[in-house]
Amino acid sequence: MAPDDLLNLFRASVSEVVERDVPELSADSNIASMGIDSLQMLEIVGNLERELQISVPDDELVGIETVGQLLSLVQKKLPSGEAAPS
Repeated sequence: MAPDDLLNLFRASVSEVVERDVPELSADSNIASMGIDSLQMLEIVGNLERELQISVPDDELVGIETVGQLLSLVQKKLPSGEAAPS
């Protein structure tokens, strides 16, 4: 999956969970500064897990602060055929 596609999927999940549009979003965006708390983060990750048919253990989310860090973790969970080129 291309990084832009993954970012768009994340943006859609965030918009759904926080119930507002999130047009300005980049890999450098700080998740907490977007007003996303830990429970919302788990809900967003759960949405990504369902959509992408992956599993991200909660303990691997510890220390994730930016959108890029989260998407990098999600990318690693995708089957190798779906990974974005480096």
